[in-house]
Amino acid sequence: MSVDLGPLVIARRSGGEPIRAQGETVGRLGDFWSWACSDLANNTMRGVLAEYLVATALGAATGTRTEWDTVDIRTPEKWRVEVKSAAYLQSWAQSQPSDISFSIAPASGWDAQTGTASAEVLRRSDVYVFCLLSHQDKQTLDPLDQWTFYVLPTRVLDERCAVQKTIRLSSLKRLGPLETDFTGLPKAVATCAEGTRQPDPHLNPSPPA
Repeated sequence: MSVDLGPLVIARRSGGEPIRAQGETVGRLGDFWSWACSDLANNTMRGVLAEYLVATALGAATGTRTEWDTVDIRTPEKWRVEVKSAAYLQSWAQSQPSDISFSIAPASGWDAQTGTASAEVLRRSDVYVFCLLSHQDKQTLDPLDQWTFYVLPTRVLDERCAVQKTIRLSSLKRLGPLETDFTGLPKAVATCAEGTRQPDPHLNPSPPA
């Protein structure tokens, strides 16, 4: 008997779904989310929140997040966007604010649909969006606000930082990214993405005219 082990079809949940034990409701999915995801300042959840903010701004947050895709966001315009986040303030006690740096390392790719990896090491996006939680007063930190975004074509990183794995904020600014708030993200990403798109193995090539 054949067994279908293809990718799960993930339906977007509301939070009201019951959590059951032996048929008895013991909680709600929203309770789990509140328990597990309320610390938005830790590295993991801050990164996921940053992806959501960028996806929302670009009209790409209608489905669900794919945990292991070759890029973080695929927009309706077929732009591929990589999202990186950093913050001065962390959840834990600090002796001083964190130095700001972002990961820009080229990487091998993983296709969630086929469950296969590509050994080719490169940057697969058209655009990078660097998300900085820029607030520096810990008592008033609010990860649901207080973001600054820096948008850069991926080709600039390939040309100027070919094999570099991380980049400090000061070095990033020297590359001339577009700095914006949330409302300016669509225009900034469009400006950086147009004319820089590279072939996407997930998309069928357009038929000849």
